[in-house]
Amino acid sequence: MAELRPRVWVSQPLFDDIVGRLAAHFDVQATADVTEHSPEAIADALRDSVGALVTLNERIGPREIAGAERLRAIANVGVGYNNLDIAALTQAGIVATNTPDVLTETTADFGFALLMATARRITEAERWLREGQWQQWSFGTLLGADLHGSTLGIVGMGRIGQGIARRARGFGMRVLYHNRSRLPELVERECGATYAGFDDLLVQADHVILVLPYSAQVHHLVDAAALAKMKPTATLVNIARGGIVDEVALADALSNGRLAAAGLDVYEGEPAVRPELLALRNVVLTPHIASASLATRRAMVSLAVDNLIAALGEGPDAGRPPSPVNPDALATASTNNTIIAKRQGA
Repeated sequence: MAELRPRVWVSQPLFDDIVGRLAAHFDVQATADVTEHSPEAIADALRDSVGALVTLNERIGPREIAGAERLRAIANVGVGYNNLDIAALTQAGIVATNTPDVLTETTADFGFALLMATARRITEAERWLREGQWQQWSFGTLLGADLHGSTLGIVGMGRIGQGIARRARGFGMRVLYHNRSRLPELVERECGATYAGFDDLLVQADHVILVLPYSAQVHHLVDAAALAKMKPTATLVNIARGGIVDEVALADALSNGRLAAAGLDVYEGEPAVRPELLALRNVVLTPHIASASLATRRAMVSLAVDNLIAALGEGPDAGRPPSPVNPDALATASTNNTIIAKRQGA
């Protein structure tokens, strides 16, 4: 007698019409409401699953996969994957995937919008107006900083960083960038960007935007010492990951005039935001929405579904998921998929 179809877990409500494609191959255990899953709940959901479609809300490491002997693939809906312990997944032969490229331009749009809102004090001005403080037009009210003609420092020059650099060219900005490795000269010319050391970038830039992936090596990269190198008139924008910035040091610099303003879309303890930041008017705060256009979020889920189907050995790209994070685990997953297929056909 054939076994029941292999089960996959979908951790959050996404787009039903796209997630529904999984049902052609698997028994889908979907989560109906936005849920904060405990580690125990995640472990329980993974225990009898061969695959999972997850978001940055779900942190998955050795504890969560310890009892998941059938688990073969985890498709993360997002380009960042610091919610996944890749080393532990790889050791267990579990393929992890992410969703790059499809969100590049949308995220670059948002990064530049947040940069503009921060420099020109847009949300601060709206709040001031709504509070009824605008009694008369004044020449010196809410003076901000220009983008055109200024120097932009981009930390992290991957796809999104390059997209921001291209937008900055349209504003006549001088663009410096810092990256783990220098880009080819042709790419630098296309982006109109010049490589700089991290400290030199901080010293020279009028505006700094963080677009680098998170890792333990860059935890609190922007700390009190780094902030002290920036101009007191400068702005800092973070659309990368919260842990890259020491938020206590940032709040201190903002409240004491050592930095003009900041724009944050990500936070170290999100969804919690430090009260020191919430109390400040010279920081623009948004709830991790850089990729949040309808078309892009649908594209992200679609790619994640494609990744999961392929990683589990089904569909036209069986065994070849479009964007694996740990391709070394594919060989193990392929062997296990073959074993499962034989069992189903028994």
